[in-house]
Amino acid sequence: MTATLDRLTRIIRERRVADPSQSYVAKLTARGRGKIAQKVGEEATEAVIAAMTNDREEIVKEAADLIFHLGILLADMDLSYDDVMAELDRRDGVSGLVEKAARPKD
Repeated sequence: MTATLDRLTRIIRERRVADPSQSYVAKLTARGRGKIAQKVGEEATEAVIAAMTNDREEIVKEAADLIFHLGILLADMDLSYDDVMAELDRRDGVSGLVEKAARPKD
């Protein structure tokens, strides 16, 4: 899995600076972070719909789309899946309820 995410991260970073007429990643990046975030939301919604209709084939496709678009958003914020994995590693062994309770209240 790590090799796949590493490869995806590399491809996204390379394509962000490509010609927007030749690269979807470059075109989406040129439209700005708001549009990138909107695409992440759309893909998340589509994944939820696939889950709610118990469509296993579709959830896999939508999850891939979500991971791909999240990678574009992370790159736009100069982050990567390594940063996300580090946070997951930090949480390892900590109950989700305990971790959530420790978050600052807004």
